[in-house]
Amino acid sequence: MATANPTTNAEYTTVITPHRGWFQIPWREIWQYRELVWVLIHRDYVATYKQTIFGIAWHIVQPIVQTIVFVVIFTYVAKVPTDGIPPFLFYFSGLMFWRYFQDCVTRTSNTFTSNGALFNKVYFPRLIVPISQMFSNLFGFGLNLIFFIVAYLIYEFQGTHVALSWKIIVLPLLIFQTAALSLGLGCLISALTIRWRDLAMVTPLLLQLWMYASCVVFPFSAIPEDKRWMFIWNPLIPIIEGFRFAALGRGTVEVWQILLGAVASVVVLVVGLAVFHRVEKDCLDSV
Repeated sequence: MATANPTTNAEYTTVITPHRGWFQIPWREIWQYRELVWVLIHRDYVATYKQTIFGIAWHIVQPIVQTIVFVVIFTYVAKVPTDGIPPFLFYFSGLMFWRYFQDCVTRTSNTFTSNGALFNKVYFPRLIVPISQMFSNLFGFGLNLIFFIVAYLIYEFQGTHVALSWKIIVLPLLIFQTAALSLGLGCLISALTIRWRDLAMVTPLLLQLWMYASCVVFPFSAIPEDKRWMFIWNPLIPIIEGFRFAALGRGTVEVWQILLGAVASVVVLVVGLAVFHRVEKDCLDSV
């Protein structure tokens, strides 16, 4: 009776070892797991909106309510100028980008602490989780953009002329810049939270303060010229002001400011990905 030689472990075992370099990010492997991105997006939406009445409409309801509050407080009470833009469009345009940035950073910053049990059970590139959050929040941004277009058309129909120009073609660049900045910052905070858990408590407060320094509730033109240098380093300001200038015909922004913000966003993205990749190989020992 013939017998087969026993199979050695080397013939059927795959050994997964961590990448040691700062920038040895397995992009090819991430691409191979691209279907997992959509699985995680579906998981998040089911877990968040399955038993809610409004469902995904909350993506629009929340910024609308927040915009109305800003109109009442900052326009009718504080008398904050809006550069001649209808107050509702002014605040909603700022909140649209800000909420996408905030949601990406908030959800990405707890990648290791919220997915520790999943990471312990199965292997996949950990960067898949932040990427899925970025695309998941992009869907909400798209809904807000559609509502913004509807509100824009309503104002036009009522005779309130809002100067849309060909410069709106920069919109994809502004969205990409916001996504890059939020993904890089979220990955950086997530990696640092492994060692300093207090950072998870401080992040929401810092984001709230950041919003009021990003020209969401006031135009950049309202800042005295001798003080603008302190704000121009904020990469969100040229994004928000650039969109208002392109879509609404009002906004204080120059090309070099947009380019400076884009460079800052890319730098944050590169640093965030590098630190995230460096930490992920030891994250299971700390979560």
